[in-house]
Amino acid sequence: MKPEILEKLPRFLSILGLDEEPLGIHFTDALPERALTPKPLPLPTLEKEKANAIDWEAVFGAFSCSIGHVRRARIKKRPAVFDAEHFGCPGCAFWMGFLKPQTETIVHYVSSGVPGYMEGEYYQPDPVVMRRIFDEMDPVPAPARHCVFKPLSLFGPGEEPLFIVFFARPEVLSGLHQLAGFVTNDPLCVASPWSAACGGLVAWPMKFLALGTPKAVLGGWDPSARRFFATDELSFTVPLAMFEGMLSSWEGSFLTRPSWGLVRKKIEKSRRAWAKTGKTEETET
Repeated sequence: MKPEILEKLPRFLSILGLDEEPLGIHFTDALPERALTPKPLPLPTLEKEKANAIDWEAVFGAFSCSIGHVRRARIKKRPAVFDAEHFGCPGCAFWMGFLKPQTETIVHYVSSGVPGYMEGEYYQPDPVVMRRIFDEMDPVPAPARHCVFKPLSLFGPGEEPLFIVFFARPEVLSGLHQLAGFVTNDPLCVASPWSAACGGLVAWPMKFLALGTPKAVLGGWDPSARRFFATDELSFTVPLAMFEGMLSSWEGSFLTRPSWGLVRKKIEKSRRAWAKTGKTEETET
């Protein structure tokens, strides 16, 4: 990690009104120390499914949402790590680039289910639509063994994140959203595509980067993962170059103008309102 990034970060977060350090996302073959990982599971591939060689009861019995592990990483200030043996759920394995194509069981599970056998989540109306979306999405394969989420301050010399992810409520997000446009001069620089919550953190940012059209991705809409976000909180994932642009140019942006001062008042009002509930963002799950 470039030292100047960590030097500039506290002031940047302060002006945004954000009191949580963002996480960096990168792929590496080295397992970080003190890593938080899901329990190991055999990867449920389409080939195994066709051979009737997947113990689906074990897969669903050991289910753990990747966003829950990321949440723990945020709270404990430790790395959360995922790979082809430690993925938590088949959705995470797909959206993080460790598994494709997705199995028909998951295609049915995420859509309309299988009558008499499995309830569906109905995130799409039927398996045909769900399969088409998965095939068109076609996540970029993981470029290294592990996908790592960790606070930026834990990145050592020579380590560099591909993406930086912020977790924030709407007032702070308005600053990040508008600053992305200020840095890129592109009114379409922020996307909010359909996916699981982990897809908004990894698959879509990777896809845009591979297409040569890097974008910030606003995510966290997945109802199944909302329990691992604080109330009103969403994710905002930006590629490293955009983040570096934010750090180097925000002082010449709207963030130093009176309009942002008014938003800062709303941020403080929001903090006071949440303080009255007796809950903190760390316990609001």
